[in-house]
Amino acid sequence: MAAYTGTTILLLGPTGSGKTPLGDALAAAGCNGRKTAHFDFGAQLRTAVEQPQRYPLLTPANITLLERKLCENALLEDSDFYIAERILGSFITTGNLGESDYLLLNGLPRHTGQAEALEPLLSVTLVIHLECTPEVVLDRIRSNAGGDRTLRNDDSTGEVERKLDTFRQRTLPLLEYYTKRNVPVRHITVETGMSIREMMMQTGLF
Repeated sequence: MAAYTGTTILLLGPTGSGKTPLGDALAAAGCNGRKTAHFDFGAQLRTAVEQPQRYPLLTPANITLLERKLCENALLEDSDFYIAERILGSFITTGNLGESDYLLLNGLPRHTGQAEALEPLLSVTLVIHLECTPEVVLDRIRSNAGGDRTLRNDDSTGEVERKLDTFRQRTLPLLEYYTKRNVPVRHITVETGMSIREMMMQTGLF
């Protein structure tokens, strides 16, 4: 993957906090009046498993690995990062994204190892942190507050609690990682009935 020179923003938050509908809405509206693309890594992985023909750079072994990771709700570790790089590179190329465009990352990086691997490829210039308590996460998922949980088979209470634990242990340290690199972090407190429009207005991207 060639280095991406456009503006890259990371959407960071636990499952159910609204990253996907927020990313979709920001991409549809355009950040600061510019072309904006939303890279939802989880959705990309699910599509790769269901429609592998759309990802010619991935081998059958890659697809099998992704299927296992999804079944286990496990993260791609450093040794598997090349798979994420291929998917992201294809997304940027297909979307014809250039230096004047915005790229919203959602689900990548998921831990500091991935963040380090991404550094030669792009520069995260802003982190938008969707702060959400476990109680609010469960309420939002049960009520499908963001409108993106339909037909999800990984939303049982046990699976959600396991994902929240992984987020606390593996993903939340990204806040410190980027703060130490002087990347600004914008915190948005998410409530159960909070609309995507309300989230959008708090991003400061309009």
